[in-house]
Amino acid sequence: MPKYIFVTGGVVSSLGKGLTSASIGMLLEHRGLKVTMQKIDPYLNVDPGTMSPFQHGEVYVTDDGAETDLDMGHYERFTNCKLTKASNFTTGRVYYNIINKERRGDYLGKTVQVVPHVTDEIIRLIRAIVQDENDIVISELGGTVGDIEGLPFLEAIRQLRLDEPPNSCLYIHLTLLPYLKTSGELKTKPTQHSVGKLREIGIQPDIIICRTQVPMQQEHREKISLFCNVRKEAVFEEKDVDYSIYEVPMLLHRQGLDTMIAELLDLGGSEPDLTKWQELLEVVKSPSQMCKVAVVGKYVELIDAYKSIYEALGHGGIANDARVEIKRIRSEDIEHMGAEANLHDADGILVPGGFGERGIEGKVLAARYARENEIPYFGICLGLQVAVVEFARNVCGLEGANSTEFDKASPAPVISLLEEQKEFIGKKMGGTMRLGAYPCVLEKGSRAHAAYGTTEISERHRHRYEFNNAYREAFTSSGMILAGLSPVRDLVEIVEIANHPWFLAVQFHPEFKSKPTAAHPLFTAFVTAALAHRKDSEHPSQV
Repeated sequence: MPKYIFVTGGVVSSLGKGLTSASIGMLLEHRGLKVTMQKIDPYLNVDPGTMSPFQHGEVYVTDDGAETDLDMGHYERFTNCKLTKASNFTTGRVYYNIINKERRGDYLGKTVQVVPHVTDEIIRLIRAIVQDENDIVISELGGTVGDIEGLPFLEAIRQLRLDEPPNSCLYIHLTLLPYLKTSGELKTKPTQHSVGKLREIGIQPDIIICRTQVPMQQEHREKISLFCNVRKEAVFEEKDVDYSIYEVPMLLHRQGLDTMIAELLDLGGSEPDLTKWQELLEVVKSPSQMCKVAVVGKYVELIDAYKSIYEALGHGGIANDARVEIKRIRSEDIEHMGAEANLHDADGILVPGGFGERGIEGKVLAARYARENEIPYFGICLGLQVAVVEFARNVCGLEGANSTEFDKASPAPVISLLEEQKEFIGKKMGGTMRLGAYPCVLEKGSRAHAAYGTTEISERHRHRYEFNNAYREAFTSSGMILAGLSPVRDLVEIVEIANHPWFLAVQFHPEFKSKPTAAHPLFTAFVTAALAHRKDSEHPSQV
C-alpha cells in the first residue's frame, strides 16, 4: 500500500507549493522510492483547458491528453513521474462526477451531501492515481487554508488519514514568514493563524515549511514549534534562492527534510546521491558562455503563461554550459514599432503557442525578420503556423495567405481547421482539441533528425488548426522542408527552411518533455544555434 503526503498552503497564494512538492518528490525518488504526484484545484472549471492564460498561466498537457495545472510541469521536470488524467482534478470535476451519478440514480434516492458524498468522491479521485508500484503519493492542494472552496478537500484528506494504517499519511504545510523591513523582523503570527485554521478543521501538520526572504533564527523555530504544536526539528526554512528554482531540493535536503519524511512515514530507503543535480547547479551558477533569446508572445506580461518554454530554454542552456538570457517581447509591440527595434540584439527568436487574432501580425513579422536576417528561429504550435503564413506570403507569393482562425475568407488558407474540429467550434470547447502524445516520422538528414538522433518520435499536442496539405507542393518547391509527418494522419508536424542556418518550427509542444537533467533535443539544438549566431556576430568573417 502506498503512503500519502498532503501539501497545503497558508497565508497567501503563489508561495511555491508546486515547486516544494516537486522538490520533495525528487528527493524521495533519489532515495530509491517510486513516487507519483497529483494537483488538486478547488475551482469550478472541470479542467484548466478553457481558462485564459492571464487567469491561469500555461495549460500543461500530459501524454494521455489531459489539460492540467501548470504545477504538473514542475512535477515532471523534477521527477520521473508519468502523469495522467488522474494527476489533476478540480472541484468542477468532483461535482460533475457526482451530478452524473445522481442523474443515473446511483445514490438510490439518498440526499446527496458534501459529507459524505463529496468528500467520498474526492478520496476516490485521490486514490485513483495509485499504481501497484507506487511507494508514495504526493497530493498538493491548491489555494490557501481558509478559502471556502478548499474546505471539502481539507475535510477529505482529514478523513483519508483515518482510513489508512498508522504512519501512512503525512501533512506538510507551506506558509509565509513575512519580513517587515521597517522593524527588521520576521513575523510568525500569520503562520500561527494559518496552522490554527488547519487545526480547527482537524488537521495537525506534521511538518511546516516557511517561505522567507531572510534567514530564520532559532527563536522563530521555537515560537512556531510552541504555538503550532510541531517539533522544532520539523520546522524548515525555504528561503528565496539566488540563482535557480533547481536549488530548492538541495536547500531542503541540507536541512534534512527528506530524512524526516522517511522517518515519519517509516519509509527506509538509502541516502540520496545528488551528484548530478549538484553538477547542473554548477552550470547554472557559472556557465562558460551566454546568448540572448527573444520570446515573442501574446502573454509575456505574465511569466507563468510560458512557464515550460522558459524552463526548457534554461535546460537547453545547461546542456550547452551556457546561460540563456530571455528577452520577453509583446508581439503587438512589433506591430507598432517594427521587428528591427525589438529583435536587433537577439541571438535566437522563439515564437510560442497561443490562440486568437491579437498580435498575430507581430509574430508573422518576427518570423520574417528571423528568416531574412538568418537568425535562429524556433516556432512552437502557433509559432509554426505564423512561420508558414509568412513564408507563403513572402516566398511562395501567395497573396493574402493566412490561417482560417484569423481570416476565414483568406484566398490562400495555408493553415486550416482540422476536419474533426469542425463539429466542436461554437458548441463544445473544453477537452476537444487535438490533445496528448502523437507519433511523428522525421525526414532523414533534416535538422530535426540530427537533433533527435532518430526518425521516430512522440510529442504532445494542443491545437485545432494545422498545415493545409493542399499547399505542400507550393512550399517544398520554394525551399521549405516538411521535416516531420504524422504516420497515421499524414499531417505536417515539423517544417524547416533549407537555406537558413537554423529555422525550425513544430506543431507540437516539446517544452513539456524537457528536464534540467535531460534537456529536450530541439531546445538544445536551438540554443546551440543561438550561441553560434552570437559568436558569428561578435567575430564576423573577413570577406
